[in-house]
Amino acid sequence: MSIVILGVDLGKNACSVVGVDAAGAVIVRKSMRRQTLIDYVTKLPACVIAMEACCGAHNLGRLFAAQGHEIRLMSPEYVRPYVKAQKNDDRDAEGIAEAASRPTMRFVELKTQEQLDIQTLHRVRSRLVAERTNLINQLRAILLERGTIFPAGRRKLELGIDAMLAAEDTALSPRLKQLVGELRAEWHELDTKVEALNGEFVELARNDAAARRLTSIPGIGTLNATALIAAVGDASSFAKARDLGAWLGLVPRQHTTGGKPRLLGISKRGNTYLRTLLIHGARAALPSLARSETPLGRWLTGMIERGVHRNAIVVALANKLARIAWAALRKEVSFERGYPAAA
Repeated sequence: MSIVILGVDLGKNACSVVGVDAAGAVIVRKSMRRQTLIDYVTKLPACVIAMEACCGAHNLGRLFAAQGHEIRLMSPEYVRPYVKAQKNDDRDAEGIAEAASRPTMRFVELKTQEQLDIQTLHRVRSRLVAERTNLINQLRAILLERGTIFPAGRRKLELGIDAMLAAEDTALSPRLKQLVGELRAEWHELDTKVEALNGEFVELARNDAAARRLTSIPGIGTLNATALIAAVGDASSFAKARDLGAWLGLVPRQHTTGGKPRLLGISKRGNTYLRTLLIHGARAALPSLARSETPLGRWLTGMIERGVHRNAIVVALANKLARIAWAALRKEVSFERGYPAAA
């Protein structure tokens, strides 16, 4: 009997493969190396190949799709309920094949090489920013232990350390002063790398039509625009704007009390990095948008007048920006500030 769904549990070197027929019965159960898997799939008739959306899945997915197979990538958390007891690689592959056969399963869109490249740049920048933050916190702790305190803010600390290193008479020992100078040089190097990546994002956004449409939305800059394109592409995998908001964890949870729906906090599920960027963008755009005579501005002003907490307003605006971004990507239009449907 022919294989209808091939479930693949990816590993660093060896991959477990389970093939099921139209009735759902297992007819193939193998373990093979990655290159052997590629050769094996090449000889198979066109079928559904299911994998978890993990490292290496998109690369293999593009290779298999080029050979005429249908690729179904799934989030690991959606596959877990279909894995039976005594978990191992074979059971994982069997669970993947079974999960891919479910009609209500949610699948991950296969990313292009360009999307993965942009996403990689964002991951590298995020790591560099985290390293810089750790370095700054360590510098503050070292100097605080010696009785030197600087005001809050990265720029004020930077100016204060530069002035202290340039001064002849300081409370620091020569060895510690040398160490602080080395840490300051490392900080400057991280700043240079982060700025270089920021310049790459600006160039990417300038040369991409979808990114230019996204940057027309207030609160969405080059970082947000390129990250959205890398993650969701043209947003065709999200049927509604609410689906994108839920995927980002920005949609509030709902609870019914006495027959009346009550909104709770956001779920915080989904893509943490994108949600963080959108919330930061919303916080930066809130003051100017709240003063504007637009439907979006009046919506924000109404919440402010009702006494809604500022953080709740920022998150609501981030959810609104995600919905607008979905419309800009799906309909291929730029944002219009005075458009009545914007709010």
